[in-house]
Amino acid sequence: MALVIPDETLYAWHLTTAEIRQELAVLLFEKDRLTLSQAATFAEMRPMQFQHLLASRDISPHYDVAEYEQDLATLQQLGMR
Repeated sequence: MALVIPDETLYAWHLTTAEIRQELAVLLFEKDRLTLSQAATFAEMRPMQFQHLLASRDISPHYDVAEYEQDLATLQQLGMR
């Protein structure tokens, strides 16, 4: 699916295409429509960059205990813990 935003609209918003992608990614992440990884990919950013963007806006990365435990298990499987 392609979304076409007229150039006049972009100029009126004073946003670049990259900034619009980031704004949409943040919005969809905040609404739990995208995971952090999906939002970072959509914003064309590395996950850590996207986390910094979220932090600059005081937005929590939605990292809960279940995700933490899953990450620990993955690290153990990889022999990194």
